[in-house]
Amino acid sequence: MCDEFLDRNKLIVYTEGLHQRREDAFASNKGLFEKGKLVILIDETSASASEIVSGAIQDWDRGVLVGRRSFGKGLVQRPIPLPDGSMLRLTTARYYTPTGRSIQKPYENGKGDEYSKDLIDRYNHGEMVNADSIHFPDSLKYHTMVNRRVVYGGGGIMPDYFVSMDTTRYTPWYRSVLAKGIVNKLNLNYVDRNRDKLKNKYKTFERFNAEFSIPEDLMEELKNRALSDSITFKEDEYLRSEKFIKLQMKALLARDIFEKNEYYTQIINEENESFKKALMILGSDEEYERKLQIKPKND
Repeated sequence: MCDEFLDRNKLIVYTEGLHQRREDAFASNKGLFEKGKLVILIDETSASASEIVSGAIQDWDRGVLVGRRSFGKGLVQRPIPLPDGSMLRLTTARYYTPTGRSIQKPYENGKGDEYSKDLIDRYNHGEMVNADSIHFPDSLKYHTMVNRRVVYGGGGIMPDYFVSMDTTRYTPWYRSVLAKGIVNKLNLNYVDRNRDKLKNKYKTFERFNAEFSIPEDLMEELKNRALSDSITFKEDEYLRSEKFIKLQMKALLARDIFEKNEYYTQIINEENESFKKALMILGSDEEYERKLQIKPKND
């Protein structure tokens, strides 16, 4: 994927370990999208390959990253089959971006619990809602390859444009419902019961999107399913999450009746702040160049 956006012979990523020599991966053939604006969306769930792509794009000042700091998974593992049919995955190296930033977030022997709770700690420290809560030591400071912008390593990729998480709609009641998979199960059952009826009424996605709304009896069924799964109903939390729950359910229905693309680009992204910020940046030459710190041509 990086090969499509970066010029030939530009470094994409390299791996290196204590007992493994450095190996580089370069862009090779002429890419389809080496010119033009580019915005990449990342957040705390973006990991591994997506971090390699976003890190390379950022390091070469090829595009703007929007969202929140990525997960921080940059380990190279070698699978070793064992005689009993099981397998050992031995970590042999780490992934590094072109500037030399380690993608992998820090971990120490004996502190596995802290490592596994990293995302919760980010949330508790306010990182999900305020960029000022994120602090990097100067030792992790790097500069991009072209415009010499300051970027940081040592645990995930920090975006150029921070978008805070909307914590108001993700209430404890809603998170419990999601964890039980109730929304997905309810939607599947609803589609199975009403697929022919929905397809006959809504011949096109455009009509479905404009006219369909989640029926209240389906929302009542959601509450009852939650109660049967031992999730105590809390009206104030339900009301705070209700609008987004309906949006998610409508998107899931659209995916099952039409195409997967409709789930994201046509419905869910209506409430996706990162997506809306990306469109804003793409639509503004001034904002795009400001984020990449591109100097005016007359300088």
